Amino acid sequence: MPGFDRLAVRVIAFSSLWVLAAIFVIGGVISAIYSQTASRGFENLLVAQLYNIVASVAVSPEGNLAGSPDLGDLRYSQPLSGWYWEVLPASDNLKGRLASISLGPADIPAPSPVLAPFDPSYRRTYEARGLEGEALTVVETEIVLDGDNRAARFRVMGNASLLQADIRQFDRTLAIYLAVFGLGSIVINALTILFGLKPLTGVRRALGEVRAGRAERLVGTFPIEIRPLAVEMNALIDNNRRIVERARTQVGNLAHSMKTPLAVLKNESVTIGGEKGRLVLDQCERMQFQVQHYLDRARVAAQSEGVVFRTPVAPVLDRLVRVIGKLSPELTIEGPAAAAAGPGELVFAGEQQDYEEMVGNILENASKWAAARIRVAVAPVDGEPDMFATVVEDDGKGLDEAEIAEALKRGRRLDERKPGSGLGLSIVSDLVREYRGDLALSRSDLGGLRATIRLPLALDRQLS
Repeated sequence: MPGFDRLAVRVIAFSSLWVLAAIFVIGGVISAIYSQTASRGFENLLVAQLYNIVASVAVSPEGNLAGSPDLGDLRYSQPLSGWYWEVLPASDNLKGRLASISLGPADIPAPSPVLAPFDPSYRRTYEARGLEGEALTVVETEIVLDGDNRAARFRVMGNASLLQADIRQFDRTLAIYLAVFGLGSIVINALTILFGLKPLTGVRRALGEVRAGRAERLVGTFPIEIRPLAVEMNALIDNNRRIVERARTQVGNLAHSMKTPLAVLKNESVTIGGEKGRLVLDQCERMQFQVQHYLDRARVAAQSEGVVFRTPVAPVLDRLVRVIGKLSPELTIEGPAAAAAGPGELVFAGEQQDYEEMVGNILENASKWAAARIRVAVAPVDGEPDMFATVVEDDGKGLDEAEIAEALKRGRRLDERKPGSGLGLSIVSDLVREYRGDLALSRSDLGGLRATIRLPLALDRQLS
């Protein structure tokens, strides 16, 4: 992800999810506590008003309910307000009815004691529907008013819709504050994480410089937590460099030790002369070629696990095309369709010598078999941003599938009349595999053979 470290994204994402989950849980807990507290306070208010009415009601000498309760709340004086009180006879020896102005002569049904039973204090609470369809919370009790066992039923009804609206308003306000708090926490958390991971960005850039070949070691000032990583990386780079240098030294020593015996054998072949001398000379040349080939493979294997090399592709191809053009002036060679410079330049993640050997062998084969035309192209591989393809085509007779399989075998020559050792394509295939690429042969639209070499790109953006 350009400009944004994936580790930072994961850490910020997980921490943000934790913040969101915590805020969601905290919001739910606060909302539930407020709802319970508000409902309990609402019910306690109704209970207090209920007993105020009880204290204000008596029995007249005629056996009627008497009293004028005043709860000090104007809502009980407003018709259809949703706040009502009512006193009804609960025994046969008591008559009359008292009610708030807001209720008037209207009646609000009460459920049977079976559906809403009384508690040990002989009080019950239940829900009902008001005169305007509003939700009511009803607190009810029955009290004996005098020595004649005259009992009355007292009810106070509060508008629960207002309570529910108040709870919803609280939830909305709480959600706004928690959302602002959560957003602020996520932003501050992200900034803190990015600042804390900033030293890793420095390490990544330093590694990018090493990978791009612009630096040999990690250079920079790193905090104490990151410094051991930088030290270990520098030690690894130095160790890989020593491995490569040691391999190159051994390669040189082996090449030098083989040089004299092969030279002696070649001289002896000239002395022998005749058919046997030519046979010995041919085998010496094959031995020399194969020794050099396997030495090169050992060098490639050592460097592929060590320091990353960079080879601009277009200049190498241009030079190879010019060489083949001079060696085969009768052929028309179309150069590579790739920019020679600029930000879109393709860079091979390997040594120039190896790329020259791979493409040079393919071009040499094409020049042997082409009738009049060779085409060379290079481009990134679609769907694989870390690979590029070099394509060499000719207008020769080409190869069928069986011949293609045969041509890739070591030392096989399909036409003995053409000069060569039969090792070219096999060498190319071995080198390509060392770089974790592949070689494919197919029919070209020019009529001859198409050879496609896929190799890794050196991408600075992988670490920058």
